[in-house]
Amino acid sequence: MEIWKKKFTLEEINESSKNTATENLEIVITKLTENSLEGQMPVNEKTCQPKGILHGGASALMIETLGSFAGYLAAPINDGIVGIEINANHIAGVKKGNYVRGVATPLHIGKTTHVWEVKIYENDTNKLCCAGRITLAVIKEQI
Repeated sequence: MEIWKKKFTLEEINESSKNTATENLEIVITKLTENSLEGQMPVNEKTCQPKGILHGGASALMIETLGSFAGYLAAPINDGIVGIEINANHIAGVKKGNYVRGVATPLHIGKTTHVWEVKIYENDTNKLCCAGRITLAVIKEQI
């Protein structure tokens, strides 16, 4: 059963990221299934720490981005979302020159809060490199 209450194309979702941190880190939403949202991010000079591996803060931003887009699409038409808590467990390093792929799936979709799990995988090996969770508050959008 599809969980999305708002209908947007991938192009529309990605266009909404213009001039944001999401665009700066080159995070792109790549796939919507019935109950998950996926995206990718390059491991490059914008997302690496000085030792040439993926920066944990970039992973956290990816968790926030994928979870927030998913929460927004799953919220009622006139509702928005804001993040109220995020965590990330960094499991394995990813070297510069690769990509990571994130998958957001719901743990809880309620009237006032959502909880989304986001798993980030190294693209070439599909090895889990980060697991995170974001809690969102559902709010009435200011129109």
